[in-house]
Amino acid sequence: MDAQQFLAEFGHIANAPGGVARLRELIIQLAISGRLVERIESEITASQAIEAAAELRRAYEEELDLRATRMHPPLHSKPFSVPDHWQWTRLEQICLYIQRGKGPKYVEKSSTHVISQKCVQWSGFDLSSARFVADDSLASYGKERFLCAGDLLWNSTGTGTAGRVAIYQPDESVTAVADSHVTVVRLANCSPRYLWCVIASPWVQSRIEPSHSDSLVSGTTQQVELNTSTARALPIPLPPIQEQSRIVAKVDELMALCDKLEAQQQARRLLQNKLRQATLQAVASATSPHELQTTWARLADNFGRLFHAPEDVVELRRLILDMAMRGHLVHQDAIEEPAVTLCAHIETKKRELSQVKKLKLQKSLSKIGEDEIPFDIPKGWEWIRLGQIAELINGDRGKNYPNKDEYVSVGIPWINTGHIEPDGTLTRHHMNFISRGKFDSLNSGKIEPGDLVYCLRGATFGKTAFVTPYKEGAIASSLMIIRPIISNLSRFLYYYLISPLGRNQISRFDNGTAQPNLSANSVGLFSYPLPPLQEQSRIADKIEQLMRVCDALELQLRHSTEVAGRLAIAAISILTGIAIEQKEEPMKAPQTELIAPLRLGTAPDIKTQAPLATILARQNGEMSAKDLWQRFGGEIDAFYAQLKTEVAHGWILEPAPAEMREKPTETVSA
Repeated sequence: MDAQQFLAEFGHIANAPGGVARLRELIIQLAISGRLVERIESEITASQAIEAAAELRRAYEEELDLRATRMHPPLHSKPFSVPDHWQWTRLEQICLYIQRGKGPKYVEKSSTHVISQKCVQWSGFDLSSARFVADDSLASYGKERFLCAGDLLWNSTGTGTAGRVAIYQPDESVTAVADSHVTVVRLANCSPRYLWCVIASPWVQSRIEPSHSDSLVSGTTQQVELNTSTARALPIPLPPIQEQSRIVAKVDELMALCDKLEAQQQARRLLQNKLRQATLQAVASATSPHELQTTWARLADNFGRLFHAPEDVVELRRLILDMAMRGHLVHQDAIEEPAVTLCAHIETKKRELSQVKKLKLQKSLSKIGEDEIPFDIPKGWEWIRLGQIAELINGDRGKNYPNKDEYVSVGIPWINTGHIEPDGTLTRHHMNFISRGKFDSLNSGKIEPGDLVYCLRGATFGKTAFVTPYKEGAIASSLMIIRPIISNLSRFLYYYLISPLGRNQISRFDNGTAQPNLSANSVGLFSYPLPPLQEQSRIADKIEQLMRVCDALELQLRHSTEVAGRLAIAAISILTGIAIEQKEEPMKAPQTELIAPLRLGTAPDIKTQAPLATILARQNGEMSAKDLWQRFGGEIDAFYAQLKTEVAHGWILEPAPAEMREKPTETVSA
């Protein structure tokens, strides 16, 4: 590898996700391939070092009265190319001793530490996690089992821990042994730091995985095992001893540069985050339409500089919802009925529903106090209590509450917190069902079209979803139904509940101790900014349009992140000549397939984000769902989310009869 080739690939690697870690891998792989330092002809050869190691091992075994090591057959192949003056040999050929520790008799305190896998970290050896072995059991430990400075400690069991390696470098006063999950590698005359590089290299570490084609471990992905025999037989690319020292010095020098690069990247990322937050804050703080237009244009012009990872888009989503609640997303129309008139219509509707026994009138709620108003809203809007515009219905908590034994295979959906998806829909997966008789016996918690369901407690509290997929169903006691008095209020109400304003209300009224907890009464007291009805519809439309932009941006960032990561690995493979297996991420297949064909509805405006309708328009307006998904090119969840959006807008016709059938999990279809 020449300097020009390295510099050409350096930027791809360094700027990829985890790029500095990839650079460290590259340095180590180049080190063990003989491509970091030049040869010095006068140095003792690698074969001489192996011969000297054999003599030292025989003397060591004789001194400690150990059984002579039974060696594996000589190597007949070279795993990868190394300089001609290097030699491939097995690890056992350059060691005095290789063995796992033994299971100790633990005590609270003694003279001897027990080194476990927790002590062996990539950051180095850590004695603070060590326990102690009983002094009265030390007689069963041979002298060879007591650790020596320079021993390599190699974790040998457990997914995520097996493969880690550290050099034992304790204080002189410390006495220690290893437990049975750590392999002790005691070298004869080689550099522990160089052998650390070999074991830590991508060539070895990528094979600490049962699924690898040349795996070093046995077991399953849940519990892997590195056998001592495998460790002994590990091929080692061995340079002369003096060259090992020069390689280690160069590795340490380059690793120090990686540390500086990593610190610079972290500082740059911090500045980027601050810039993004400042730009978003400027948009949120705009006090006039002109200022809002200016700050939003600045944000849009700098998307590429401000958003670098999929998680960055979360802040943009919050900003959109926050602006919506402040009345900054769409224009206000003076000819529209103000919110105060809408409130009067809602009160009239309440009385009408009460007269036909469809609604129980609640006592009047107190007016919003000045201390409960977090910001100013446009003229024509009103600050009200959420309970003024919606009926809040708890699930049935009585004796008729269904238990698991009463679930049926086909019946009425029984909805709990696990069915609420992040996009505000209710999933059909893992849905339980109750019988018609059980449903009819419930006194409360029965959903109707147009309802929202809302989590009241636990880790998911505050999650919200439309009940659109179901014409009837019932909720578990951890949920609440929010039923707008006027159905047209649902969309804006949903976006309020998931907005920063709606989420902030939770902290005001949370009365939980061990876990978060809300009540229907407290949700009814939430401060709610009510726009005119027509403006609510425009705001919801604008939110959905901007959220599609966020979806596209997030998908693009996720895709570019994945590609950059794979490119970095590929670059390392090219530079080192070592093939590093990458796990393929298969396209996730849906659990159902849509039988009915998809047909184009009202063609969207050319500026509208409607990729599926655009594809249909180019294919004579009709395609199977599977073909459309494959042309869409995204994850299946993203496809269904986009399909739902475009059907809702009429750009794609509702499939009739929208029949779904179960698909085997291994079948790729849509």
